[in-house]
Amino acid sequence: MSSESQIEDPARPMRLIGQVSRAFARLVDAPLRQLGFAIGQLPVLVTLKKAGALSQAELARMAQVEQSSMAQLLNRMERDNLVRRVPDPADGRSRLISLTARASRQMPNGKLIMDEVCETALTGFTSEERSQLVSLLLRIDANLEQALADRDSG
Repeated sequence: MSSESQIEDPARPMRLIGQVSRAFARLVDAPLRQLGFAIGQLPVLVTLKKAGALSQAELARMAQVEQSSMAQLLNRMERDNLVRRVPDPADGRSRLISLTARASRQMPNGKLIMDEVCETALTGFTSEERSQLVSLLLRIDANLEQALADRDSG
């Protein structure tokens, strides 16, 4: 099969996105583990770094992690001293999740690992090509988010 016919296959781009994502994960997995992070924890870590302390429900929504998965993930992260749960000052029955000092110290190193692998992946791309790729991926993401919203609303 020629590469041209592969490009015309409407399912092919999504398979390639999955393949690229898996390859990226394989490249960053070991270096992130040396820092005490797992790739599945990154959405939680990044969300907490940007937003600060959050309830579990807020964190699950913002990090786009299923609520049932979030509880297990947070238990492991708390065990590994990456997050802590503290009483919510506004509601003593609720708890807020925040990063530990250890996680905060290691996050710049994790970002460096991710940035280096991104640069490897984009070697040879012009600035214009990088911008176009980001634009196209954002459109795909918006389409899929809309499909999820449509599915969930009716």
